[in-house]
Amino acid sequence: MSDSIHVDQAAIAAGAALLEAGTLVAFPTETVYGLGADAENPQAVAAIYAAKGRPQDHPVIVHLAPDADLDYWATEIPQEARQLVKAFWPGPLTLILKRNAHIPDAVSGGQDTVGLRCPSHPVAIALLSAFKGGKGGVAAPSANKFGNVSPTTAQHVRDEFGDMVLSDAEMAEAAHAAAAQQAASAAGLRLGVLDGGSSQVGIESTILDLSRLATHGPVLLRPGHISDQQIADVIGKLPSAPDQAAPRASGTLESHYAPRTPVAMLSTAELANTLSQLEARGRRVALIAWSAPAAAGPCLHLPADPVGYAYGLYAALRTQDQKGCDLIIVEAPPQDSSWLGVNDRLRRAAFGSSGIVEAFLRAK
Repeated sequence: MSDSIHVDQAAIAAGAALLEAGTLVAFPTETVYGLGADAENPQAVAAIYAAKGRPQDHPVIVHLAPDADLDYWATEIPQEARQLVKAFWPGPLTLILKRNAHIPDAVSGGQDTVGLRCPSHPVAIALLSAFKGGKGGVAAPSANKFGNVSPTTAQHVRDEFGDMVLSDAEMAEAAHAAAAQQAASAAGLRLGVLDGGSSQVGIESTILDLSRLATHGPVLLRPGHISDQQIADVIGKLPSAPDQAAPRASGTLESHYAPRTPVAMLSTAELANTLSQLEARGRRVALIAWSAPAAAGPCLHLPADPVGYAYGLYAALRTQDQKGCDLIIVEAPPQDSSWLGVNDRLRRAAFGSSGIVEAFLRAK
């Protein structure tokens, strides 16, 4: 991965300076692009919430450099957490642990826990290593408006935030601390963007709660690229499903990852007939498929494997959202465990559009 991705050291220095000055910086991770702020600066973290339109009680994940001190951020760290860090960091696994008392609760939505992860993208590692000499943490939910489709390219971030995005020239001015302070005071709700190409995984990290290990065991709050079986292979126990008392975690609301156009999932068996009926009623449909159905409207095909599908999913949703159609139909992927992360994201994307296909078919 690192051999094929260019790390612009001048841009990294500018990004780190902006973060230290309290300004937002969007940066690539292997999962999606994150909207970053100094995790120990409550005002900077508040700017994330303001920029995204994010509810204040919805926690964010703190991103750490590979050699960061876990004990600085969390307390009561179980052996299982250290085993998973050794096995999967840097990588797409977030651990929920008890938050250390000096860490602001702004990052945890007021809870006594904190989500921590170390991303593997070379640009993210370079930024986190430069920020506060690798000793800081960057709070970073996905770099999009709250509830929207997560970005997997720098252009997605620019499309999402428009005039809020600082130019490359403005970012370059922040390479010196004095310029960064000036830029931060003048920028208001603006943000820099570091370009690291397309995110390699394409869906957000697996989130595992280890904050209640003695009473609840490990709990899988959000599936992702790292599976429950991979976790069990390391710690000797399969994670359980979330319970009512589980900590709130990023990206776990019922309706999430949704484009503006309504989304519906259909099985392969019902796809052709439903598309035909919708076309007969004058409905324009944008299709995302993994088999080879006939489609009158714009159709995108994603690979029939979970890794390739996840890589292309969010870009496909964004592309089809721009087609001006009445509906995005997604051919439901297979339901086996290797597709759990993909199906989780699609279920949340379609949640707010429940019943829309039936409503279109009933309409005269």
